[in-house]
Amino acid sequence: MINNHNLKPYPWQNQLWDKLHANKQQRHHAFLLHGPAGIGKFDFTRFLSKSLLCEEQNAAGACGLCASCNWFNEDSHPDFKPISPEQEDEVEGDTSNSKKTKKKTQISIAQIRDLADFIGLSSHRSGGLRIILIYPAEALNNASANALLKMLEEPAEGVVFLLVTQQIHRLLPTIVSRCQKINMPAPNTAQSLAWLAEQGLSNAEQQLQYFAGSPLKAMADGMQYAQAKEFMQMLSHGEKLSPHVVAPVLLTHSTETGIVALQKWLFDLVLMKQAKQVRYHTAYAKALEVLAVKVNLAKLLQLQKNLNELRKLALHPLNHELQMEVVLLDYTRIFSKA
Repeated sequence: MINNHNLKPYPWQNQLWDKLHANKQQRHHAFLLHGPAGIGKFDFTRFLSKSLLCEEQNAAGACGLCASCNWFNEDSHPDFKPISPEQEDEVEGDTSNSKKTKKKTQISIAQIRDLADFIGLSSHRSGGLRIILIYPAEALNNASANALLKMLEEPAEGVVFLLVTQQIHRLLPTIVSRCQKINMPAPNTAQSLAWLAEQGLSNAEQQLQYFAGSPLKAMADGMQYAQAKEFMQMLSHGEKLSPHVVAPVLLTHSTETGIVALQKWLFDLVLMKQAKQVRYHTAYAKALEVLAVKVNLAKLLQLQKNLNELRKLALHPLNHELQMEVVLLDYTRIFSKA
């Protein structure tokens, strides 16, 4: 959860902040912050938003004390409009008295059209400035993207759009061309480990590797990693694994998380088979080496393909435990040479 009171750039973002702050008079009407997942793009954009709206901005960013900062801290700033896939009620087939909600995966055209009212209002305090934050920008569908494009083509006075994405290739080229692109810096291993050490994270090096070099994921998903260690041990049993035992463990956090964990294990098994290396599971390199000797590569690659297809169905109302048991049964069979 974001602490609005203590928003500040991560150490690997300090140089970028200094550059943006030095050029604050050359403000563009739309910025596109892009880069890989888990490097702090969203937090940085909120820090930037708070600083731009601050009435007493200093070299470090927002003052944290003015009325504007207080509004921002309370998620109630009238000149700040965040847009992301919204929650929707899910009542079909629901026999309980309370409604269930599910997370939408797209930003709707209605959400973008509703911005017209926000844009049409005058600023409350921030020198005429209003900020619209769209995250993740790749969640725009074709209709909402085109509606946004019209707003970017005819920018309203005093309105700044901040778009954040980890998949810039999925955005309309015309949207990208209307924005000033900011390539968000990713921390190197030394920076990540130093920051994680400051946060007091144990097993930081192993977790950083498991989460593909993302210090924020390593910090936020420690419980997920602890669960991952449990089924890493189970997967190291190879053909002796019990699918009905492992499946519920693999799905403890969520269906997609379990599938991703298995995808990472299979990736390292392929890498060990072909190049005698691992990317995610250094602590289990020896177990993977033993498994790689007896794995049937063709069956392993087919299992990877099947798992990729299953991931596409992760949000569908299927019996995921049964599906995972089938996948894990296939996993035990890839160690047959036949």
